[in-house]
Amino acid sequence: MTEARQRWVIRALLALAPIVLALIFTLAILVLAGAPPLLTYEKLITGSLGTAVKRADVLVVWVSLAICAAGLLVTFTAGQWNIGVEGQIMLGAIFATWAGRILLEQPGTLAIPVMVAWGVVGGMLWGLLVGLLKIYGRVHEIFGGLGLNFVATALNIYLIFGPWKQKTGGTLSGTTLFPESLWLPTLPGLRLSLPFIFVALAIVGAVYLSLRGTVWGLQLKAVGQNIRSAYILGLPTQRLTLSAFAVCGACAGLVGAYLVVGVHHRLIPSISSGYGFLAILIVLLSGFRALWTAPIALFFAAVSIGSTSLQLDLQLDASVGGVLQGAIVLAMVLMQGLREKYLREQA
Repeated sequence: MTEARQRWVIRALLALAPIVLALIFTLAILVLAGAPPLLTYEKLITGSLGTAVKRADVLVVWVSLAICAAGLLVTFTAGQWNIGVEGQIMLGAIFATWAGRILLEQPGTLAIPVMVAWGVVGGMLWGLLVGLLKIYGRVHEIFGGLGLNFVATALNIYLIFGPWKQKTGGTLSGTTLFPESLWLPTLPGLRLSLPFIFVALAIVGAVYLSLRGTVWGLQLKAVGQNIRSAYILGLPTQRLTLSAFAVCGACAGLVGAYLVVGVHHRLIPSISSGYGFLAILIVLLSGFRALWTAPIALFFAAVSIGSTSLQLDLQLDASVGGVLQGAIVLAMVLMQGLREKYLREQA
């Protein structure tokens, strides 16, 4: 075997190793739990792809994950660990609900775009707040984002159980359902809205092109690599950082609005569904490459939907899917470190 072919084989093995390690790790957990591993993986697949309804639900989750991951990629490129996406999704949902409550009597062709627009504004403002705390308050974006997540959760619960409380029935289910005229059009019998599939693809493509082929994207990369050097070179580092948070927040707010007008048709306590944290794992697993976020988000969406069948069919906790997702990311990070070490030794 030639040296070049040997290097290619080693790189291919390092690329496949994270998936193999994650499967072995998950397999060991299933064995310890007394669950049949092959049947568990089969149920994950059939639970996500077995019927048209399941496949549509996977795409519904994929839309949210893909848009959030695209927004996070912008802040990560700027060197900002934006952990506040959950709160930004909630603020987008709150703003969209507020707009919908005002426009209850308006036709959907007018109300739905306004609700989505206000959702984008809400998420963008919450994202900008994280950036402002970082720049002017010297609050690290991780702590600022996590803190604002709690504030957004508290605000969401207050509105559902307080001013926007249902007049009849329980409040745990959320606010009163919007009239069907304010529901995003979906395919018959499914929760899937085709326009938002194209919106998600367009956002992923726009982020890819922006980071790869624009001055703004190049400047964000410079800030992310070394913000002090970028400042010395004359780049408006503060403005660039805020723009990254604004774009990420706008994407998260769009997801919040989508969940209100297209999925739940109301504001619910768990409106964010953990999509913000899952999107972080997706970006890490993609190696910060925009085009990889879409297929990885599809895999995560399939595992999330398929995990629900584990509870129904095998009496396993649905968190098994989360274990698989987390194990893949951890194995990927480990293999990435080994790969970089190998490449340094070869150089």
